[in-house]
Amino acid sequence: DIMLDMKPWYQSKTVWGALIAMAAPLLRGAGLDLGGSDQAALADALVTLAGTFGGLLALYGRLTATKGVGG
Repeated sequence: DIMLDMKPWYQSKTVWGALIAMAAPLLRGAGLDLGGSDQAALADALVTLAGTFGGLLALYGRLTATKGVGG
């Protein structure tokens, strides 16, 4: 089965979940313990923030562009 719908990496809950899972032991060593539900909530929040940031960056880029878009 081929994935035809592509999205940027920063909009993937799987990517954020993996990054958080890798960071969790480091955070635990620093005294911050993230349980499974906390990790899932953090992944959801980061996907939302990344999508919002990406949209704002795209809007800023279009508004400040000096050349039109064409093909």
